[in-house]
Amino acid sequence: MKIVHSEGHRSHDPQMFICNGRLEPSPERPERADVLLASALAAGHEALKAKPTDASVLRRVHTARYLDFLENGINEWLALPQAGPEIVPTTHPNRFASRYASHIVARAGFHLAGTAAPVGRGTWAAARSSIDIALNIGSLIASGERRAYGLCRPPGHHACTDMAWGFCYLNNIATLAESLRMQGAEHIAILDIDIHHGNGTQQIFYDRPDVMTVSVHADPDKFPIFFSGYADEVGSGAGAGFNLNLPLKPGSDDSAFVDAISVGMRKVRDFGPDVLLVSLGLDAYRADPLSVFEVSTDGFRRAAETIGAFDGPVALLQEGGYPCSELGDNLVAFLAAVDD
Repeated sequence: MKIVHSEGHRSHDPQMFICNGRLEPSPERPERADVLLASALAAGHEALKAKPTDASVLRRVHTARYLDFLENGINEWLALPQAGPEIVPTTHPNRFASRYASHIVARAGFHLAGTAAPVGRGTWAAARSSIDIALNIGSLIASGERRAYGLCRPPGHHACTDMAWGFCYLNNIATLAESLRMQGAEHIAILDIDIHHGNGTQQIFYDRPDVMTVSVHADPDKFPIFFSGYADEVGSGAGAGFNLNLPLKPGSDDSAFVDAISVGMRKVRDFGPDVLLVSLGLDAYRADPLSVFEVSTDGFRRAAETIGAFDGPVALLQEGGYPCSELGDNLVAFLAAVDD
């Protein structure tokens, strides 16, 4: 399988990550991509460096004010007295807020959902390189590749139209979907198997019938992202019936994980998309530092077999999956089975 990657991700090395009131090292660090790429190469996959792309499609996915904040806000932030090296929100607009204030501290609170997505000097460049990977994958699929994998870092499925969230800044898979629609694909399905709900992807397409979104994840009532991902969220307006959430209880094992993916794939097949896009999170693994599931490496193999039965082209973009000794093994097992 062709693997698209970029060294551009290295400019994003987040230092701020507050977990349960403690400052800890961020699990979303550059070594994630190093482990995944080395494992894929050792397994014999063909690596391609992402080519620069015209990402004007981003303006169809994210708002202009948000893109400006990500690209240029750091300069205004660093000009503050005693500013830290990364934009980290100190206040958020409460549910009664009535204005979009112009001060950088206000905009930080508006555009950053929490402290897990700090913006540093190199964040924009890294996020753009991740979009380059996604759009290069789209080019491969458009040219006839049946399976292709994009090693996106930073990930993207939590990024909303106007907000960074959970390590994500630009929504890679939503941008790929929108790009493929612009190139003539009439229907796109997105299957998200990250342990965290793909809330950004859901929000972007929630009222649209042309892009179906399906997410298998941990029950959000007691697990991030918390505020969305419930089974009764089915889409709105023209998009009603085109969003499916399949939350699973903590402790779910291989069988529960694969069974839920099978349900999601039945929904996908009924929809009949031209292309299936997969948000490939590997953080459902039982030893992942962020996991509450009991999924094994074999569980990822079985999940990939279920997804790989789809007749049309399948584009895989990396989402979660954090440093543990089996991270690379899980990717290799998945890629082998989805391409079998």
